[in-house]
Amino acid sequence: MPAKLQHVNRRLTARERARHAKVRNAIMGEFPPERMPADAQGGIAGQIRAEREARQLTWYALAKLAGIPNQATIRAIEQGKDVRLSNVERVARALGLTLELVR
Repeated sequence: MPAKLQHVNRRLTARERARHAKVRNAIMGEFPPERMPADAQGGIAGQIRAEREARQLTWYALAKLAGIPNQATIRAIEQGKDVRLSNVERVARALGLTLELVR
């Protein structure tokens, strides 16, 4: 049976950091992250994100302000995922926004 490798935490050298940065940049060039189209960022999710960013709040800070225990809920709202309406209302209220149903 092969020996188990021991994990060692240490700071990277300047040479290693430069190598890692070069590899990261090359990969980002080959596989750039997908961007959402501008029109897909509209709606409730886009408005909540825009207001959060305008107030310079993190997901964590907004979750705390809205009384939501998990910052992942804020991320899910901003990504337009299926979330509880009560959470969306709490976030909107914390940002000074109101939800309105229109025909």
